[in-house]
Amino acid sequence: MKDIIASTLLILILTASLGVVYPIVVWGIAQAVFPFRSNGSLIEHEGRIVGSELIGQGFLSERYFHSRPSAAGSGYDASASGGSNLGPTNSKLISRIQTDVEELTGNDPTVRVPADLLTTSPSGLDPHISPAAAEFQIPRVARARGINESELRRIVAESTEAREVLILGEPRVNVLRLNLQLDRISR
Repeated sequence: MKDIIASTLLILILTASLGVVYPIVVWGIAQAVFPFRSNGSLIEHEGRIVGSELIGQGFLSERYFHSRPSAAGSGYDASASGGSNLGPTNSKLISRIQTDVEELTGNDPTVRVPADLLTTSPSGLDPHISPAAAEFQIPRVARARGINESELRRIVAESTEAREVLILGEPRVNVLRLNLQLDRISR
């Protein structure tokens, strides 16, 4: 009986400390030190939340830079995060990529499409594209918005995020932030 009481008491103490106190302390520290990040890195535009800088969104209009393709659910579905798991010889993947290349190049075989405009990310929710993918889309967006291409290149360059700590990752462009920047300068 003594062992049962000691075990029960230990379970109650550990449950209270690790299941209640510890999470509250970690949450409090995160709120104090990193409030933007700990609340989902939500981006507001004109007084309303339009997305998170951590989760990609599909943009279909010619006026916007497009994200990478997504295999998450029906596309950018955060509740169904994941890749397609289609291998490089899968006929569905080959067909989708060929269709995407035709749409992006207008059947011009001399045009090279950046890989991240053709391939999905492992999560299907990547909010970034490479600077090369953004550069590739500049002529289309400039035509649709009536903006000078050199001005658009400047905006893309300003929106390009550098490597973390100078060596981690690759330079990248957050598509949502870039498109919001475009909305601020032209409607």
